[in-house]
Amino acid sequence: MPDLTRSQKARVAIQSFKTLVNALALRGFFRPSGRMGQKLAECLSTLSPEIYGSMNDPRIVELKGLEYVIDRLPRGIEACARIILTEEEQYEGSAFEKIIPLKRRRTSYRISPTEYCFVITRGMTEIYDIITHITFLNIEAKKIQKHMRDEAGNPTPEWNDLEKIVRQDTVVDPQELERALWNLSLILGRSYQETRASYDYFEKSRAAHNANNGLFSLIYHLGRRVDDETRSPDNFLIVYMTPSLMNIIAHQRYGKQWAADIKANLKELGLDRRPLHIISANMHSVFNLIYGFAATTCTTVKADPEASLYDFIGCIRDQRDVLLAYAKQHGFYEFSDRSGSHINYQIIDTEPIETIVFHPETRISAGKKAAGDGAVGDEGEKPVILVMDYAFGAQAFEVMDCLLNPYPADAENGSHRRAPELMNVRSVAIMGKAGILAGNKGDIMLATAHVMEGSSDNYPIKNDLVREDFDKDIDVYTGPMITVFGTSLQNRDLLHRFQDTWKTVGLEMEGAYYQRAISAAVIKGHIAADVKIRYAYYASDNPLVSGQTLAAGEMGPEGIRPTYMVTKVILEKIFSSL
Repeated sequence: MPDLTRSQKARVAIQSFKTLVNALALRGFFRPSGRMGQKLAECLSTLSPEIYGSMNDPRIVELKGLEYVIDRLPRGIEACARIILTEEEQYEGSAFEKIIPLKRRRTSYRISPTEYCFVITRGMTEIYDIITHITFLNIEAKKIQKHMRDEAGNPTPEWNDLEKIVRQDTVVDPQELERALWNLSLILGRSYQETRASYDYFEKSRAAHNANNGLFSLIYHLGRRVDDETRSPDNFLIVYMTPSLMNIIAHQRYGKQWAADIKANLKELGLDRRPLHIISANMHSVFNLIYGFAATTCTTVKADPEASLYDFIGCIRDQRDVLLAYAKQHGFYEFSDRSGSHINYQIIDTEPIETIVFHPETRISAGKKAAGDGAVGDEGEKPVILVMDYAFGAQAFEVMDCLLNPYPADAENGSHRRAPELMNVRSVAIMGKAGILAGNKGDIMLATAHVMEGSSDNYPIKNDLVREDFDKDIDVYTGPMITVFGTSLQNRDLLHRFQDTWKTVGLEMEGAYYQRAISAAVIKGHIAADVKIRYAYYASDNPLVSGQTLAAGEMGPEGIRPTYMVTKVILEKIFSSL
């Protein structure tokens, strides 16, 4: 049998990882240090994901990957000995501490210092994500444990010093801190500078958001947990998945409630029959572009109206309260999710904004009819914009599928029952950040198709956005996008293979799921076949370039221009007949 190429091995590893997680979800539990956990670790090691850098080097602890994972798991996870994944939101109002990680919208509860419960509301993608992170942490914890004892099995002097730092639970003086970081660097196999940088990173997020317990605690408890496991199987970390968890997968429990709330709010506001434009985006860019410039001319906000659009946005980003007061007087409504899907949304009635002034660098005129006007019954009606926050992976199918279903039929009246009313959807725009394969951070990608990772499933798109819609001095790449199972499962060889065979320009996590739901709605007759579809992404990272993976951190201010350029083009398409 011929040897597999590295990309083929990576593909098998991803498929094996996915299959193992599915099997474990049905089985109901596993131990990360047990036989099934080791199989998951082998898959992850074979993949050698770019985001986890030096994970496969047994001599050193992968600090950037640790930063990435800890930001997406609840505070204190390093000391946990039992993790429960469930779909039951049975802890609301209890005495258990509710924890939402810094950079992942998921709900968890601290049952005790060593037991956590994750409430899974976003489908299998969320389960893959959590188990990938736990597997990575266990791999790194075993490296730490090997460095905590000498040949005779006794704790090393460096480990004893680390234990003192953790147990004294007081702020150490600068000189003591320097010595502690030096000793910690010896345990980690990292340079002092690398250790100091990670220490500062964790301290910053701990001070600002109480998001973690600091680098000393993380390393100590990770190593200590594995060391306890070597002494007795009773100390093994165990992950449980409740029987009820699998009952909700693909049953759309949370998506149905989320969509029902939106439709009820549209009806209550009297906007349910107006032309509707759906945008999956962040919760700030549409809001700021529509209301920001007008609000600064009507309030005391300190912003230079002569500044370029993107400089102007940078000036008003911390003035949300002032802008919000103005927006609420001009057709803006915002709603927090109450379904458990973690997807907030905004409804914008464009009729009250007909007379407001937009930034001169935008080609937006709310006085014009929306693109697509002219259908029977809506002549002259102003559009409504629904902005929904980002979904997470496979959850995108659930929420979009439920959203595009008709309004619920009226209750029976005698022998008559009114037929369900279709939503008057005119366009669906999907914007957001993605990994780029052909360019650099800050560039823009326009999808012509989405290809599902791990299969040949593909979804061609007639994208209403083209390169000419964007500024000439920004690089725009047009082509297929890969929809991946997770950002933590990406392999350089496999990504190169996608470039060669599918001519892909980038990777993201929701596009194929969204398009599957849109295509299904067209087939079922819930939306018209000529609904405008718009997919645009800006590059937040390049997984093929060292130092540009997601583990390198957020884009910061440099992300303003591509984010707002995509938003501007989508709004121009909605408000213009061009």
